[in-house]
This record gives sequence, structure tokens and C-alpha cells, in this order.
Amino acid sequence: MYAVTIDSGTTNTRVSVWKENDIIAESFRSVGVRDTAITGSKETLMQGVREAIDEAIALAGIKDRNAVTFIASGMITSNVGLYEVPHLLAPAGLKEFSEGMVKAQLPEVSDQPIWFIPGVKNNVPNVTVDNCESMDVIRGEEVEVIGILQKLQLKGSAILILPGSHSKIISIDEKKRITGVVTSIAGELMDVITQKTILANALQNSFATEINETMVLKGAGYAEKVGLGRTCFSVRILDLFDGSLSLNDKANFLMGAVLGGDILAVKYSTALVVSPDMPVIIFGKKMLREALAVLVKNDPFFAGSLNVMGDEYKSLAGFGALTIARERGILK
Repeated sequence: MYAVTIDSGTTNTRVSVWKENDIIAESFRSVGVRDTAITGSKETLMQGVREAIDEAIALAGIKDRNAVTFIASGMITSNVGLYEVPHLLAPAGLKEFSEGMVKAQLPEVSDQPIWFIPGVKNNVPNVTVDNCESMDVIRGEEVEVIGILQKLQLKGSAILILPGSHSKIISIDEKKRITGVVTSIAGELMDVITQKTILANALQNSFATEINETMVLKGAGYAEKVGLGRTCFSVRILDLFDGSLSLNDKANFLMGAVLGGDILAVKYSTALVVSPDMPVIIFGKKMLREALAVLVKNDPFFAGSLNVMGDEYKSLAGFGALTIARERGILK
């Protein structure tokens, strides 16, 4: 038996063919729910996912699709995806996600049924401007969380930080359930500030290529005192008046300023259930995870252990999807 995992987000789709716990073929398409949101039609998304599935199965050399179980996760389960599955309410873990899986027939995409894994949302009824900070949602990261917990065999509660274009901070309880979620647009902010503001000249449109701990901490410290906007402009001040700094130094200063906001969210967001002694696990883009590790290590709030997961941990979304499917009894 084979399994095909479909990880489809806002802009990209990855299809992996698994034999037990090993990937034997993969395919990618630059297509996601953004295409549906822009065009108002799901045709582009359906075509991209169908092509990725066909290509991955062909690369794997599979002739009989009846021997394949299809599992999908991510934004593909949203209202602008291929098949909407309502969010589960936190707390939710392996048991809840497995029970929440939904099977659907989508002949435009696959001649076999697809099992869809739901996302999760914070348990905040009647959201208003007074309590909206407590509310958040994820679709896709929940399978990564399950994959991380399975890989690390985590015991007890933890704080997971998954940096990227949209960084996700997730609190886990002793039962390995997601208790709260926080999203920030840290990665997008860094991209826009670096490429589309007056700082583009000072940074020459470049991002940090190597961690400078001192500059990361300086940027975060400034932002906590005088705010992100003022700290960002300080990059231009440094460019004009401090010729000793490299492009990498200034990029680290900006990265610290932006990511420092994510650390504040861990400590103060009402959306999370955290305590200082909880271990912190960071997984995501290399420079972002390393910068966050610097901030966590140097913040006296954090008293628990720190685990920075490297690039050797790949395809966690697919691995987590397999784990959920096995819990449901869909896979052996």
C-alpha cells in the first residue's frame, strides 16, 4: 500500500508519495488558494493539484491507484480550497484530528477519494475588537505539529515556534494537544520592509545571510523600547552614519526588531497557554529559526529547554498526516 499526502497552502502545493515512512516521489506546483481568491474559481487550484498528483504517482511508478490512500491538509480545506472542513476547537490533538478527518470524492482532482484533515482554531466565542487578540486559526501547521511531536517523542507541554512568511506560535499541553495558536506576519514584514520601503537602499534589498547575535539582540531591544517603526528607520540612520556595519549586520538588526515581536507574543499573548518552564521547539526557515533561538536564549523569561530542529527534519507535514491517518485506521 502507498499513501499520497497533499500539502497545499496559500501559494504552493507539495505532493509526496510514501511507502511506509519513506518518500519515494514528490511533485510541486506553484498553485494554492490565493489563485482561488484572486480569480473566484477553483479551476486553477484543481488543475495544479491534479497535475502534481499525476506526476508524483508516475514518478513513483505506481500503476494501480486502488493501492493508494490520498490524504490532504492545509489551506486546501478552507472555504477557498478544494473541500472545506470546519476548524476543530482547541484543545485538539492526534485523537481529535483523526476523528475530524473527512473523506470526499473529487473526480476533477483524483479518481480515488481524498481524506481531508481539519485545521484548528482557538476557543473564543463571540469575537469582538475587545478580545480578537485571543483568537487565531491554523490550517496545515497542525499536521507539522503532529509530525514534530511524533519525531521528538515529546513528553509534557511545550511551546512550538514555526517561523516563515506567516509565523505560527503554538502551545501544547501535557496531553500533546494544541491549546492555542498565534500568527504573525513576521516574514512578510521583513520582505516588504527590505524590498519596498526606503530601507531597500540601506539594505540593498538583501536579507541576513549569517547570524550576528549582537545585532539581532540590539534590534529586538530597540523595538521593545521605541517600537518597530522607529527601530526600522534606525537601519537607515546606521547606514548613513555608521560605516563600520556590513549589509549583513544591518539585516540582522532588522530581523531582530521584527522577530522580537514574536517573542513578545509568546510571553504576553492571551491566545496561548504558556509558562516560563515550558520547553521551546523552533522549526522553520534557517535564518529565522536561528535568530529566534538567539532571542529565546537571551530572554530571562524562558527557563525551559530549547530545541532548534534543523533541515534534516523534512516533510513533517506529510509525516504528521500519515500519523493522523494511522490513528484513524486508514493506514496500517
